[in-house]
Amino acid sequence: MPTQQSTESKIGLLNESTIVPVSRRRFLGYVGASSAILATSALASCNKDDDMTGDGSVNLGSGDVGVLNYAYALEQLEAAFYTQVVANGAFATLFTVNEQGYLKDIRDHEIAHREFFKAALGSSAIPGLEVNFTSINFADRTSVLNTAKAFEDLGVSAYNGAGRLIVSGDYLTLAGKIVSVEARHAALIRDIISNGSFADGTVIDAQGRDLAKTPPEVLSIAGAYIKTPINGSNLPTS
Repeated sequence: MPTQQSTESKIGLLNESTIVPVSRRRFLGYVGASSAILATSALASCNKDDDMTGDGSVNLGSGDVGVLNYAYALEQLEAAFYTQVVANGAFATLFTVNEQGYLKDIRDHEIAHREFFKAALGSSAIPGLEVNFTSINFADRTSVLNTAKAFEDLGVSAYNGAGRLIVSGDYLTLAGKIVSVEARHAALIRDIISNGSFADGTVIDAQGRDLAKTPPEVLSIAGAYIKTPINGSNLPTS
């Protein structure tokens, strides 16, 4: 079990001084999350699976820790994507000043999400994943926006599908806070592409609910952009 000092050190990783600076419109859902981080850190330290499997793939783990690592993997992917979008030399010419601000905000949110899971999982966090963005043309507006839309829609459906697999009420609350931000991202990106498409029939069902995907479905799609092999076979299924 972690000591009080080690747990406080993990929480300290979430301080503004230790995370990439975030804009004024940043994600604020972590303000009241300290108690949940304490619980997550304690569980993570007591339920560690080996990171690497015999075939060289990264093992997400089992139980709630596995689900949190699953979310962490997706946040790594999104953070890496938006970081490259903003860093690309064509960024200022592809997007309006307002759009640049929005995309920088999303980048900062995704970095905050990534660092949150890394700190909360502690020693049970999977390692950093190597991404594969060779199919994306970062100098083309349509390619960037369509990829952003695909990632955001996938992220929302992933959280929706994983929610029922989480046992801890604290972790479920945190996942709810994050997926609501991901849904805002998805709506914004969709409207930049085509105004009014933020909640069309491709992502909302007949009952007005967001679609959900299972971890195997999500990992199969995300795998096209993640070079590091991921093993999610120990994740809960119900």
